[in-house]
Amino acid sequence: MRVLIVDDEPAARAKLRRLLAAEADVAELLEAPDAPAALALATALAAPPDLALLDIEMPGGNGVQLAAALREAGVRCVVFSTAHAEHALQAFELAALDYLLKPYTAERLAAALARVREQLARPIAPVGVHWVDGERLLLADVQWLSAADNYIELHLPPRSLLERVTLADALARPGWAARFVRVHRSHAVNPSHVTRIERLGSGEAVLTLAGGQTLRVSRGYRDVLAQFVVGAAPARP
Repeated sequence: MRVLIVDDEPAARAKLRRLLAAEADVAELLEAPDAPAALALATALAAPPDLALLDIEMPGGNGVQLAAALREAGVRCVVFSTAHAEHALQAFELAALDYLLKPYTAERLAAALARVREQLARPIAPVGVHWVDGERLLLADVQWLSAADNYIELHLPPRSLLERVTLADALARPGWAARFVRVHRSHAVNPSHVTRIERLGSGEAVLTLAGGQTLRVSRGYRDVLAQFVVGAAPARP
């Protein structure tokens, strides 16, 4: 197991180093004092760490925001180690495996590591598979994404699923930009589900999806229509 420790307090990092050194399956320990250094380290490695142990209040960036970026960089497990209990709900919304409230004991850390080992023993989901609230879905089945404040709706007619992530951050995930095309400030579409394009005289367009739903393409995104290989309706005057 490769572990990344991120904490701006040297004493806190030293404690984790000491406790983790006693674990037989911890093969490598990496450290960073803040969020920018941690993200730079994780993305520069040939293979991402298996586990990130993160403080929350640090110079240069919030640990909760860092957790989301590290997950996108391929870090499979995140555990928070912090004195700030008020962030617990947000941490678990990011699918953190555990939340260690300082000062914690060696036994409490051991319990968190047990959960990490269980997670790492599971097979990695193949490309194109996504999980929302414990439900497995194929990205190829998602017809479009729509923004809802700090959430997105993943539309698989006749149903939709809500996930806490912005549309911009969702489209920045590995593989998502190749799957979905942003056509409006508020939504992105899977081109494989588009059956018809109707261009409007204003420079905008309307897309018809396989389920009959329609989505507007705003003028600022009209150039992306070249990526769609479907039948086109005559332009409206």
